[in-house]
Amino acid sequence: MRGTGAGKVRVKTAKGRTAQSTRWLERQLNDPYVRRAKAEGWRSRAAFKLIELDEKFHFVKGSRAVVDLGVAPGGWAQVVRKLCPKAKVVGIDLLPTDPIPGVTLFQMDFMDDKAPALLAEALGDAPDLVISDMAANTVGHAATDHLRTMGLVEAAGMFAVENLRKGGTFVAKVFAGGTDADLLAILKKHFTTIKHAKPPASRKGSVEWYVVAQGFKGRPEGG
Repeated sequence: MRGTGAGKVRVKTAKGRTAQSTRWLERQLNDPYVRRAKAEGWRSRAAFKLIELDEKFHFVKGSRAVVDLGVAPGGWAQVVRKLCPKAKVVGIDLLPTDPIPGVTLFQMDFMDDKAPALLAEALGDAPDLVISDMAANTVGHAATDHLRTMGLVEAAGMFAVENLRKGGTFVAKVFAGGTDADLLAILKKHFTTIKHAKPPASRKGSVEWYVVAQGFKGRPEGG
């Protein structure tokens, strides 16, 4: 590993390290958001995505009860706790997440039938914010990867519609092209505004976008 005249770090291919992992490591070492996250104590550069989305749409501050879907490694939950230190926060992920003060964590698959009820019970109140940075593990086939991730997004959206407090917000990662038509129709039915955005912290080559659905209209009586 060495620096260049422009300050860029170059990583030499080491024994046992693939060219792909070498490129990933080099990108990480030269990513200003990675350096900022480390310097400021965030667990991942993804924290800045939520910060930038909130600066544009103003949905985090004032939240009292928050569900973080796909919480690991915890960057988004950290942001919520910093901006809303009194908020109750519950997170879930298939991957392990180191403890975060003030956050209740579940290590399990959100698609497990028991997961939604556990989250609602742990929160103890209707959330006013549901955030999801979930993405399915990729298999290298673009169409399949897209369908798998959109399945997660749709499940997250249905969880939001079934649990949010009136006036609440749902934020989720989607892919380029925006939200799946069926889910978009559901969100338009239940929220007053639907916006798509790509925060500056998202890498230029990334296909990720985020949907921000605000002003939950509430469920019909008996619904």
